[in-house]
This record gives sequence, structure tokens and C-alpha cells, in this order.
Amino acid sequence: MKSMSPGRVNLIGDHTDYTGGLVFPMAIDRWTVCEGEITSDAITMTSDDLDGTVQIPLGSPFDSQIQPSWGRYISAVASLVTPTRGVSANLSTTIPVGAGLSSSAALELAVAYALNDTMQPTELALLMQQAEQLATGVPTGIMDQLCIATAREGMGTLIDCESLAVTHIPIPTDVEFVVQFIAHRTLEGSEYADRVRECADAEAVIGPLRHATLNDISRIENETIARRAHHVVSENLRVFEFTQALSTGDYSTAGELMRDSHESLSADFAVSTPQMDAVVRTLCETPGVYGSRMTGGGFGGCVVTMCTPGTELDGWRVRPVGAAERIS
Repeated sequence: MKSMSPGRVNLIGDHTDYTGGLVFPMAIDRWTVCEGEITSDAITMTSDDLDGTVQIPLGSPFDSQIQPSWGRYISAVASLVTPTRGVSANLSTTIPVGAGLSSSAALELAVAYALNDTMQPTELALLMQQAEQLATGVPTGIMDQLCIATAREGMGTLIDCESLAVTHIPIPTDVEFVVQFIAHRTLEGSEYADRVRECADAEAVIGPLRHATLNDISRIENETIARRAHHVVSENLRVFEFTQALSTGDYSTAGELMRDSHESLSADFAVSTPQMDAVVRTLCETPGVYGSRMTGGGFGGCVVTMCTPGTELDGWRVRPVGAAERIS
């Protein structure tokens, strides 16, 4: 038995998914693999990178106190997918943990496919979003799981997080996307949940941010809440415009939108860091670079840069790959 799931990089559209907004990530050629044997009555997992052995009887409810602590993800997945089999398996990954490249979502989907490969991609993504929230206590959106569950080779995934509609957009071969790790981060204990609450506060004044306009934001009296709303509303517009620019080969505009997105995430949404801001500024001044921005939930992690092929940059050149799957 072998199942595998890619990581993802978000090209544009961060902190919009939990308000039903637009995002444009792509699955990347870094993987989490779950490999082992089918068993009859239990789930046993080990990891190449983490200590301990996770042991869970089939049919067990979620156990937030399970040891080792990384077993929370396994327990959350197993409690939601109605396993059709037990497994004794080992986990390995080439996705850096804590880099904002969806290592946890990749883990969830790889384990889910090992336990039950009968679910449709959208159904599976919604369950794995619940698993993430159970395991971490963080009110994350649907982007990571839906991107990974529906990805296609050579394509990015434009996702409407309100309707869950996915449109596959070809990623041009005459540009490259380079991911550079900046600093380890975790959403647990970060201000991520605060941003979710602040967006809800904005929606209490002007209604769903997915359908709000920039003019609506003037009705929000609290300056901080207004800035959070401004990011979300303007970011939804940038996702749409970025998709159009990338699809028509207007890479200068696409790069400018990436830069504007980072500035908004830093100034309006306050999820970047001085270190990430400095790296993005340097990258954007580099010959051959169209644009650069932080990617993922923020507070550290990675930046993603769009550049001409062969531009000399440190980091991983990533390509878009297909969805998570059980392959044997």
C-alpha cells in the first residue's frame, strides 16, 4: 500500500479562503508518502522525521491527548474518513515542515487515501479541513486541502472558496516559480485566529467580504478592522487580475500584483515579518524577477518569486503537479 500527497505553494490570494474568497495556489513537486501494509483492525504509523509510534484502534474518536503529539493529525483523519481498512505504515516527506507549504494538509491527505480511497476530492478536502482544525485548534480555510485534492499536472488551481468551484489554469513554461524558505513558523499560537476573528468583525458591519467592495470599507469605523477588510477585498481583486495576466502572458502585471499582494499582507493584514519584507524587496530588485511575495499563512515561512527561466536565485524551483492519490 502506498499513497502520496504533494505540498502546495500559493501564488496569490492569502487570508481570503476563510471568508469565501478567491485563491490561486498550485500543488508542487514535494511530497508526503505513506507506505506500508494493510491490516485488519488498527492504524499504526511511524515517521522518518518524528519520534514515536502512533497506534489507533479502528473506530476510535479523535484523541487530542494522543502521544506522540504528531499523532493528533492521524487521529483527526482517522476519526473523520470512516476507514475501510487498517494500515501499518511509515511516513516520509520532502516538504519542509513549518515553511507554509502545506506539509500538514499533505500529511492529512496521504493518510486519508491510505485509509479510505473511495471519497470524491471535494468531499475529502472538506473532511481534511475539519481534520486540520481538530488537530491544531486553528480555524483554517479550505485552500490547502482543496488545492491538493484537485490538482492537475501543469496547472494552477483558481478556487472560489465560497462555491468550492475549481478552475484549472495552465502554468506557463516560459516563467519559473522559485520558493525560498525564510523562517520556521507554526499557525498554532500565532495571530492567525485573531485575523479570522477580525474578518468576522468586518463582516458584521458590511456583510460577506467575498461580495464587498472597496467603497464598503468606509463604513467600518475601527481602523484595524477596516485595514483587515481592505486586504481581503483587494486581494480577491488581485487574484482575478493575476489569473488574467498570467493566462495572457502579461508577466509584468502579474509580478506587480504579487508585489502589491505582499505589501497588503504586510501593511494591512500584519502577517509578514521585517525579515520577509526585506527579502521580498531584494528579490523584486533582482534582474529577471517579475514579482515576489510571502506565501501561506504568514508569521514566517516562505516567499515565492516569479522570474524568467534561469534567473539566479537561491531556493527551490517548483513545478505544478497532480493531486494526492493512492497509487497501490
